[in-house]
Amino acid sequence: MADTKQRILDAARELFAAQGVQKTSLREIADRLGISKPALYYHFSSREDLVRTIVGPVIDGGEEFIRKLEQQPEIDKRTVLEEYFDLHYQHRGDIRLLLQEISTLSDLGLIELVVAWRERIGVLLLGPEPSLAQSVRATMALGGIQDCTIQFTDVPQDELRKIAVDAAMELLGLEENPAGENRTGPSAV
Repeated sequence: MADTKQRILDAARELFAAQGVQKTSLREIADRLGISKPALYYHFSSREDLVRTIVGPVIDGGEEFIRKLEQQPEIDKRTVLEEYFDLHYQHRGDIRLLLQEISTLSDLGLIELVVAWRERIGVLLLGPEPSLAQSVRATMALGGIQDCTIQFTDVPQDELRKIAVDAAMELLGLEENPAGENRTGPSAV
């Protein structure tokens, strides 16, 4: 049973990537697998249910990541950015799939969710009342990290993480002192 569900998810990912979420019918997914449409409906009630299942690990992972950070009395800012990179790198295939169809992101309420996550992370990195300039830099830094995970697919993860996180630290005006602790640098706005 779980094998069929996984096969459906795999086929859906392939078809969604090839022709888009909105242009892929449940009939096409069922036909690709040689199963009946009712058999597919046994596992997924709709295309939206299927998409939600695909992006569920991204959503759950993102929420768990932020919740864990918010519970820590102190955070290492470089580590926050590295773990943010790793989260997106791990799910880059599904993120790329969703970005191909922005209407799907909107329909599932994911745009608002991602904006809220970035705001929460910005507060953790920059304090409870960041200036507009700091907020813009945080948006660019976090969005840039996410974009790097899906654009530079041929670069090894560790190499890309270091370059992307270094750039985000610089953009945010965060420096590391010789002891390795993060602090707000003099170039912070």
